[in-house]
Amino acid sequence: MTTSLLLPPGLALIAGGALLPLLGPRLRSVALLLAPLVALWLVWQVPDGTGLGVSFLGLELAPVRGDRLSRLFGTVFAGMSFAGGLFALGQARTSELAAALVYAGAAIGVCFAGDLITLFVCWELMAVASTLVIWAGGPEARAAGLRYAIVHLLGGVLLMAGIAGEVAATGSALFGRMDLSSVPRGLMLTGVLVNAGAVPTSAWLPDAYPRASWSGMVFLSAFTTKTAVYVLLRGFPGTELLVWVGLAMVFYGIVYAILENDMRRILAYSIVNQVGFMVTGIGIGTDLALNGAAAHAFTHIIYKALLLMSAGSVLFMTGKHKCTDLGGLFRTMPVTTICGIIGALSISSFPLTSGFVSKSMISEAAAESHLAIVWFLLAAASAGVFLHAGIKFPWFVFFQKDSGLRPADPPWNMQLAMALCALLCVGLGVLPAPLYAMLPSDPAYEPYTAAHVVFQLQLLLFSGLAFFLMLGWLQRTLTITLDADWLWRRFAWSVAHVATISVKPVSSALGSWRRRARVTGRVYLRRYHGPTGTLGRTWPTGAMALGTILLLGGYLLIFFTMG
Repeated sequence: MTTSLLLPPGLALIAGGALLPLLGPRLRSVALLLAPLVALWLVWQVPDGTGLGVSFLGLELAPVRGDRLSRLFGTVFAGMSFAGGLFALGQARTSELAAALVYAGAAIGVCFAGDLITLFVCWELMAVASTLVIWAGGPEARAAGLRYAIVHLLGGVLLMAGIAGEVAATGSALFGRMDLSSVPRGLMLTGVLVNAGAVPTSAWLPDAYPRASWSGMVFLSAFTTKTAVYVLLRGFPGTELLVWVGLAMVFYGIVYAILENDMRRILAYSIVNQVGFMVTGIGIGTDLALNGAAAHAFTHIIYKALLLMSAGSVLFMTGKHKCTDLGGLFRTMPVTTICGIIGALSISSFPLTSGFVSKSMISEAAAESHLAIVWFLLAAASAGVFLHAGIKFPWFVFFQKDSGLRPADPPWNMQLAMALCALLCVGLGVLPAPLYAMLPSDPAYEPYTAAHVVFQLQLLLFSGLAFFLMLGWLQRTLTITLDADWLWRRFAWSVAHVATISVKPVSSALGSWRRRARVTGRVYLRRYHGPTGTLGRTWPTGAMALGTILLLGGYLLIFFTMG
């Protein structure tokens, strides 16, 4: 592999995002699609090992360091920015498109960061750019974007505190495999888990992402949580705590997605659920489990984008996002319906789709590691995924009742972006070898065994049967589901209000004391330092000389006494 060009791959996207507002409509569309392709080419120019090293404040930094894991994530991030840009060609808000390119470039920067300082800089750039993507959704997104920024500011502070402690303890800023043997590393892990959407901080994701525009959520789904997965793969593989954190995320996402009425909030909770599978695989820590987590992150980015493109197309053409307002759209939106179904089958790990060849590696790793409870929980969770994302989303959005809506399929670019993602979902499911060749280690894994195919089909069949038997219970109503975000949206505000009322008497007393002190101070200053004050009026020369002699004499007495 050539080393003649060692530019950070994400730089192409960051530069494209900075230039985008300066270009006309046609050049803007070209730049939106060209920048990801340049970034993809740069990803594959980075050699194994440190490709670019610098010294900073006595530390050796590696802004560009490549290996198979970096190229895997860099490839899918660049590809997703291209697909998202194609889908968003009709987006009138240039600020969203510019922020999205910077967001994607910063995510790629994290993937190739060989040191903790570069990682943190790109991490925070992602947080700023993703907040701007949310705010581009309009006035309704401002409050959600602010809450999102606060949560990620907290995660960034924890990460920075951990990095500072780690550098102080080891004298090195290089980023590699770590354990939880110190407090700084625990802080870093906590900060990364905030970005991953780990319970109990998961509520920021369904709170903020659905507030973005019809195209903005497609970008948001791809980078923040999967960048956190990359950092966990790189820094904390085999950490047993992650097994249980991941399983909590898996079932949290399922329960809330089943209860939800908003189609994009369903898919937002599904992101938490799917990232939970990856975090569980990272916690198991074997080569097969880590390959499975990496492969599942790759396929998840594609099929989740496809599902959100489908939902975004519905929102774009109808202006509606609640399941209770939708239904029967398959009649006039056949392309959107078919692509949505392919995405739903992929997330459900249906054979011959990409989810089948990636998620099964994690379950197989649990079985090989003799983690029976983990294996059974992952199997049950797979059934739950089919319930909320595999059936519920397409059924309530495209089928069920006739809502009376007759929208056409979206513009050609949106259809083309969906078709591209759908092709990849099926292509990787039928021919997984190219994906497996990019994984961190060479996998000795065959997904299409008779036992595995039959087991998965049985699981999906009985999950589908359960859905239609319980359809009356699963029918959505105009309800609001309370999540952990209630704590900071309502409870914390109430606590602050009560605290304000409680300290009001103290505040009033302090204010009265300040006023009295201010009046007394003015009287004192005027009495002694005013025009007619003792120290302010003109003194006779003799009195001034006597005062000076006394001061000097006192100084000399103290000097010789103390000396």
